[in-house]
Formats: sequence, structure tokens, C-alpha cells
Amino acid sequence: MNRTLPRLLMAPAVVTLFLWMIVPLLMSIYFSAVRYNLMQPGDKDFIGLANFEFFFTDPDFYASVSNTLLLLGSVIAITVVLGIALALLVNEAFPGRGIVRVLLISPFFVMPTANALLWKHMMMNPVYGVLSQWPSSSASSPWTGSRPPAVQCDRDGGVAVAAVRLPDLHHQPAEPGRDQMEAAGMDGANPFQKFWFLTLPHLGRPIAVVVMIEMIFLMSVFAEIFTTTSGGPGNASTNVAFLIFKQALLNFDVGVASAGALFAVVLANVAAVFLIRMIGKNLD
Repeated sequence: MNRTLPRLLMAPAVVTLFLWMIVPLLMSIYFSAVRYNLMQPGDKDFIGLANFEFFFTDPDFYASVSNTLLLLGSVIAITVVLGIALALLVNEAFPGRGIVRVLLISPFFVMPTANALLWKHMMMNPVYGVLSQWPSSSASSPWTGSRPPAVQCDRDGGVAVAAVRLPDLHHQPAEPGRDQMEAAGMDGANPFQKFWFLTLPHLGRPIAVVVMIEMIFLMSVFAEIFTTTSGGPGNASTNVAFLIFKQALLNFDVGVASAGALFAVVLANVAAVFLIRMIGKNLD
């Protein structure tokens, strides 16, 4: 009875979450095996793996995969470096530290579309954008020119990482940390050595968690790309999620889009396994 009652109480939530995940997955598997175009909704002939073949031979397929991987690698790298720097700065005592922490967390509450519009019009507009006012800016600048960078659709990942890591630094035991730093200083360690051998290992767990969360988010980035570049110029900023959108709502081909969605699931799992092998030891 001690085990049965908690399981019964949790069962509705577990069943709801299971159906929330399994129903779209089963529908994607079904539609990926039939010819289903929204312009001809009555035709649903079984065609096997033809939708996958069509998706993999799409001219934008390899560009979308490379852009997705580039987005993952570059943003996660920037996130880790900038996040650690901000976390270390905010961890030091200074007037107004509480307000700064709130400001660092605030980007979480900005909708992706609103954030993309701000970057598109206030920062990167070639005429009146902030970046266009730099002396080095020109009409051909990769920041403000007519050719936006291929991966400019990410939100401020560094601020997000800083916000996630701050609690870990803030709750670090004060006395052992001070003793370790003082002992390292007495042994002749410089500030970089203190950071590399004492502070950075302490941040292993939050770094691992943040990298996993960022990877999940970046695999499904869509609103920023749709709002800022619409996948262009050409396919320069098209990722897998945007390519699936193009197949589903621009080409009206639900079957090919479902095949692409299943490929995205496989790609996400491969990336997750790769990252878990790299950073999983920090989660023990």
C-alpha cells in the first residue's frame, strides 16, 4: 500500500505526459510512410521510404544539417565562456548585485519572436541599427549588410548560462572555498591557476546541465530564424527545424515534413549521446 498509493496519484500525470509524447511520434511515423499533401488531402497512399528519400535529396538538406551543427557548437561554446565570465563577475560582492542578477535572468521572460525583432530592427538594421553606427560598419558588413550571418538567430545564451550557474556559485561553502584559495595562493598559484584547478572543476555539474538544456533548445530553434532571415539568404540560415517548416507549410507536404521530423529526432538523440559521453561524468 505504501507504494501503490503514490503510484496511483502519479499515474494521471505520467499517462498524460506519455500520450503527449507518443501520439505525435506515432502520427509522424504514419505520415512519413504515406503520400499526404495538403493540396490533395484525400490521397494517402502508402509509399514506404519515399518521403525520406525526398527529404534527404532536398537541395537544402546538407546545408540545414551543417547550419544546425554549427549553431549547436558555436552557441554552446559562447554560452559556456561568456556564462562563466558573467557568473564569476556577479559572484563577487558589489553594490546592486541583486539587481544585476535579476537583469541577467530577465532574458528568460522575453519571447523568442520579440527578441528576434529587437535584434533585427534595433541592432542589425543596416540603416538605423546600433551595429550600423560602428565606424567599421559598412553596407557589406556581415553584421549590418544585406547578407545576415548564417547563425544569427540565437537568443542571449551567455546571459542564460550565467543565470543558471549563479546559484551554484552563490551556494558554494564560503569557508572551504576561502581556505582552498588561500592555500593555493600560499603555494604560489596565480589567478589563472586558481580558476583552472579550483573554480572550473567546481562548475563541472552546472556546465554539464546547461549544455544539455542549450542543446535541446537549439535543436528546435525556429522563431528567430523565421523572424529575422526566413532561412536566407538562400539557405545560409536554414536549419533542420526551418526545413521541416518549409516542407510542411510552404510545400504543403506533410509526409516529407514528417520524415524530416523523425530525422530531427534521430539527430537530437545522436547529439545527446555524444554530449552525454563528453560531460556525463560531471552528472554523477
